[in-house]
Amino acid sequence: MDTMQTQTEAAAAVQTAAQQHHEPTWLINKRLTALDQMADLPMPLVQRFKYRDWELMPGELQWKASQSDLTDVATSSVQIVQIGQTTVRVNLPEELQQQGVVLTDFFTAVKDYPDLVQAAFMTKAMQANENRLASYHTAYLNAGVFLYVPNNVVISEPIDIQLIQDNTLDQALNSHVLIVAGRNAEVAVSERLTTVGDNANLANCLMEVVAGENSHVTIATLDELGPKTMAYVERRAFAEDNATVNWAVGFMNEGDTIGNFDTELNGVGSRADAKVIAITDHDQRMGVNTKITNRGKHTNGNILQRGVILEDSELVYNGIGDIIHGASGSESEQENRLLMMSSNAHGNANPILLINENDVMAGHAASVGQVDEQQLYYLMSRGLRREAAERLVIRGFLGAVLSAIPAKAVRSQLIDVIERKLENGR
Repeated sequence: MDTMQTQTEAAAAVQTAAQQHHEPTWLINKRLTALDQMADLPMPLVQRFKYRDWELMPGELQWKASQSDLTDVATSSVQIVQIGQTTVRVNLPEELQQQGVVLTDFFTAVKDYPDLVQAAFMTKAMQANENRLASYHTAYLNAGVFLYVPNNVVISEPIDIQLIQDNTLDQALNSHVLIVAGRNAEVAVSERLTTVGDNANLANCLMEVVAGENSHVTIATLDELGPKTMAYVERRAFAEDNATVNWAVGFMNEGDTIGNFDTELNGVGSRADAKVIAITDHDQRMGVNTKITNRGKHTNGNILQRGVILEDSELVYNGIGDIIHGASGSESEQENRLLMMSSNAHGNANPILLINENDVMAGHAASVGQVDEQQLYYLMSRGLRREAAERLVIRGFLGAVLSAIPAKAVRSQLIDVIERKLENGR
């Protein structure tokens, strides 16, 4: 079968599956356009990290229901829970509904709120043609969540989004979380990615955040996908005038992972703070880009990345501060630090500053090293065994992200995951 026949058959299969799912014409066309351009697009660039032999694009769009009893996620007052393609719980208080807040699965939103979704889906925070994996994601999208916070609405309690990959089935998870915050809106979101089941599958998970003028959006994520999940996780934000987007990301996946984060400070006076921590173990490989692009005048972007590398694993951090010509009065700072806990581990902390404007302030720091022996000596002199002392030092090393997570339950979960990974990594 030649390439043209393969492409034609793939397009026909995607179109048929989307029509069976009763999707609108605009979404089907978006899928087909993404599929058509996929082969000509580059793979995402992760400096100093090789992943070209990874199988990241299984090509089939299917609709499979998952068993709702596969999960025992605790209930919270503002929450959506999905396992695979199946939404098993949506809790949205009547008070928020009356204010116009929308929290639902992605495909319900496509049907019930088409104008809101179409205006923001792969249009502002990113485009489907930015790289091959984003285009693949758009063509084979099969799950997701939509959150809309109208103008002037302030939500005081963090919104809980739980996404569970169903590896009891043989199926990739291509999940899209779309968050739109209107003018003067305030919202905090906690997202958790987990896995149930033992099949080997891909997870291609993408989040888009569109932060309107003078809005304040906080995103805290805990990624804990299983050892048989190969993951590509992309998170993007678009900040308008005087908007603030804060990220706190805990990368605790067990399988090989690529992370690609970018916040576009498009509006005047917009701000972003991105804190990322990761722990790798066994023979796991993880490459992470965290980027903040200053486009508007007087914008401010800060990146803090910290990682712990155990056993034979590899962790590469690329921190990218990009100040575009015309973004005068802007600031870009970053810090990338790794702790090597094994002589067989491989780590790279790579700061990148791209500056095309004179009237700016920018700086970076990077380090790769072992646990501070003086800190260990101090703790051990107080009666702690070396292993316990190392854990305390590591907890302190990762504390900047822990303290930035708004939901206490998520903080507690992340601490538990850190402790477990450190224990298993021994």
